[in-house]
Order: sequence, then structure tokens, then C-alpha cells
Amino acid sequence: MPEPYPFLKGHGTENDFVLLPDHDGTIHGGLSAEEMAQRVRALCDRRAGIGGDGVLRVVRREGRWFMDYRNADGSIGEMCGNGLRVFVRHLVEEGLVDPASPVEVDTRDGLKVVAVDGDLITADLGTPKVLGDTVVGVGTRSWPARHVNMGNPHAVAFVDSLDPHGPVGSLLDPPSHDPGTYPEGVNVEFVVRRGERHVAMRVHERGSGETRSCGTGACAVMVASALADGTRPTDADVSYRVDVPGGTLTVTWTTDDRVLLAGPAVIVARGTAAL
Repeated sequence: MPEPYPFLKGHGTENDFVLLPDHDGTIHGGLSAEEMAQRVRALCDRRAGIGGDGVLRVVRREGRWFMDYRNADGSIGEMCGNGLRVFVRHLVEEGLVDPASPVEVDTRDGLKVVAVDGDLITADLGTPKVLGDTVVGVGTRSWPARHVNMGNPHAVAFVDSLDPHGPVGSLLDPPSHDPGTYPEGVNVEFVVRRGERHVAMRVHERGSGETRSCGTGACAVMVASALADGTRPTDADVSYRVDVPGGTLTVTWTTDDRVLLAGPAVIVARGTAAL
């Protein structure tokens, strides 16, 4: 059994994470890739572990805070929008950053800037990459989808219903996709319209399964919706409300081609693990 180490538990619109404070890299940094993957799987196990959609290791790298993000299956994730906001909430609550100033966090998708305003945390996730059209499927049904990269790959499909008893189903299994387009897998979002600049989504995240929310997924959904609606920002920023099973996010696409993800993020528990 490993030596006990500290952990925290947090979530952003019920997209939940285990946080591992490891500021100088001495607690988990010496693990091999497979050992770290095993630790992540153990922590994220909802019956035998703490439970989570992923793990956020909080570490300093080259003088900056670095979000070392892993999916629940132990695989490395390039980016995590809700995780980034939870990561910054932790830094603020521990007095490690000044919330009155923009907070810089390094990620595998580069440097991200996050603003804190009370309960609301807004992350600048950068410029979206719209990479064309593709197809996703569940069972015998398939839908056209928009390929949007937000630091990680997404396929956004518009459907008639999100009912788990309908065509989209339970999403227990990954939706089918083109392996040529997504050789390392893809996050798939199914979307319905609720009103003007208002959509709702369900998501199957690669490496984690269906989750209650996905921050980069909400951003991809907003971009795909704005393009479909002909509301790409030109003279003014464009904002959409994106409902997820775990709550509501606001996504803004700015005139300088940045995507801002805004929503709550909370730390709900802390303790010591030996998994």
C-alpha cells in the first residue's frame, strides 16, 4: 500500500474531479506512466475509490501552476474546461493565487487565463478550430456532426431528443465515430435547441464515459450552434446558454476569436488517500 497522500474533491456543474496537491512534484512525480494511470483509475472508481470523472494533479512547472489532467481511465487529457475552473477554485481557496488578478495556468494545450468573480469562474479556452464535418452513431442510428477542437477533439451532433430512452440512448458505450478522423478517440456531444442562443447537451467523454458536464464540450457545442445559426461573432461578442445535466454554463465567442467558459466551481471535500 502506498504512503498516504492528500486529496481534495471538487466539481464544476457536477463534472467531478479528484485533486492531488503535489506542488513540488515529490508525491506523485516519481511514478511511472502505468503506475500513475493505475492510481488515477483507483481514485476515480466510484465504489472502491473516491470517485470522479478525472484527476487534477496540482503541480508547479517552470514557475507556473500546471494542471496535469488525467481521464478516469488513466489516460492523459490535453484539456479540461470544467477541471480548469475547479483547479483555479482550489488555488484561490488555498491562498496560492490572487483572485483579484487574472490567474495563469499551464496545460497540455498551452497557457490558459482564468478570471474569478465570486462564485463565477471564467476560463479563456482560446481559439476554436472548426475542422469540418463527420458522422457519429449510436446503435443503428447515425447523425452528421461538426468536428470542433477545443484543445481536445469534439464531434457535435444535433438531435431531436436527449431522452435516454430515445435514439441517443444511455451512452453507456462510446458512440461510433470515424477512426480516421479521431485516431485517439473523441468526445461526442448530442445537442437540442431550447430557445434563442440556448441549447442543451449530453456528452460521452473519451476515457470517462457519459458525464454530467463537459466544459470544452460546452464550448464546442456553442461554436457549432453559432455557426449553424449564422451568429458567428463579427461586430459583437456572442453568448449562449448551454444546459448540461449537472447545471448551466455560459459560453461566449468573442470578436477576437476566443471562447470563454463561465460557470461555478466548488471544492466539496478533502482528506487523505492511500490508493
